[in-house]
Amino acid sequence: MMKLRPWQEECVLTAVEHFKHTSKHFLCLATPGAGKTIMAAELAASLHGSKLVDFILCFSPSINVANSIRDRFSQRLNCRFDGVIGALGCSYTYQSLLFFNDDFWQIMNNHRVLVIFDEIHHCSGSTIENANAWGEEIILKIQSQAAYTLALTGTPWRSDKAPIALSNYIEPDGAIQCDYVYGLREAVRDDVCRNPKIVLIDNEKLTVTQENKVSKVFSSFQALLDDPSVSYQAIITNDTAIRYALNLSCSKLREIRCMNPNAAGLIVASSVEHAEYIINILQIEFKQSAVLVTYKQPNAQYRIDQFRHSDTEWIVSVNMVSEGIDLPRLQVCCHLSHVKTELYFRQVLGRILRMNNAQNEDAWLYMFAEPLLSEFALRVQQEIPDVQVLVDIEIKNIPKFKVRNQEGLVRQDKESLVLGLGINCISELELQLVRSHKDGGGIADLTFEIRGDFREKVISTFSSPF
Repeated sequence: MMKLRPWQEECVLTAVEHFKHTSKHFLCLATPGAGKTIMAAELAASLHGSKLVDFILCFSPSINVANSIRDRFSQRLNCRFDGVIGALGCSYTYQSLLFFNDDFWQIMNNHRVLVIFDEIHHCSGSTIENANAWGEEIILKIQSQAAYTLALTGTPWRSDKAPIALSNYIEPDGAIQCDYVYGLREAVRDDVCRNPKIVLIDNEKLTVTQENKVSKVFSSFQALLDDPSVSYQAIITNDTAIRYALNLSCSKLREIRCMNPNAAGLIVASSVEHAEYIINILQIEFKQSAVLVTYKQPNAQYRIDQFRHSDTEWIVSVNMVSEGIDLPRLQVCCHLSHVKTELYFRQVLGRILRMNNAQNEDAWLYMFAEPLLSEFALRVQQEIPDVQVLVDIEIKNIPKFKVRNQEGLVRQDKESLVLGLGINCISELELQLVRSHKDGGGIADLTFEIRGDFREKVISTFSSPF
């Protein structure tokens, strides 16, 4: 049996007592990378060993995660966990909920079943009326019939604000009521998760020239995005912006790999075409080894498994490495996705938080200073004990950029301590964009140029309810 972390032992004991005296439904919030699956397998073993359950069913968002859960439970329970005769249970995706027939669900009526839901926030609904398809199946087939349920999440909210299945909310503020909480603050304190540094990339001179040759100049990405003429998609697909973000990320990964030769980085792209463009820059211009994984590839899981055990420097992903994927050697992430929800941001950040007993346990997330993403980064600050992060980035051998370093500038915001690193960069490239106007859908030519000095804010971290 694997030695449990203190929080895992405590959570198992808490859940067993909760099942005995309070309710058959238990919700555990644990920060990404803390080891929720190991805890769940231990709880399942405890309940089965005490003869409180006959079978265990697990549901999760993807086949990758489902396979990982299957392997973990099979190892801990020392039995088959693949649903065949003699198995103690099975691990399925949430999609499977829609295709089981009535014969399958008879197991809930004829036996005592523990049902475990990984990342339960994918399933919404407190009633049939407000449930999504997966939440509806949980309400109809599991909520009343299961002997016990264990719901797990690292991000206890939904982007659509819908209630999460099997969850209770506290009035009047509507906060979710968790039966056990192990947040990022505790995980960093206990050396369970890495202490992340989040770098917000900004620029001081952004020019937009309309078809009529009238130009507007903006002093930041926030000011630029307040204008309807340019979208966030224009920034993350801008050739100059991409190269600058990739350069920062590659420089940091090279630095970490001096101590951890196996360290790797993740780039989250916006589309398959975007990802192919990025990986081409990585391989040809930055001379980095990289693998591409997308939802369109039939062998994506194989590529992820190969990357897990290789020394390849980068994995470039489209909707494949955002949640539940265990790749502890990831220590740098460049967020270039168009998705700007807090749920997705947290999932991406979680990919670089897993400790792996390396000599260097740094975790760096690079992204542009888009207003929502900046707000999410400041919330993460509130989850970790106060640490003033003062970082001087020195960049060398930057292709197609002229760079000079300046003295860092520290300033105090109302909520945070940030470091403006004053790294100046003048691009030799321009990007011609063609896009639809938001108001009428008509097509107009405009030129979007990044002409100013880039600058970064490195978030220092402090505490939140999660």
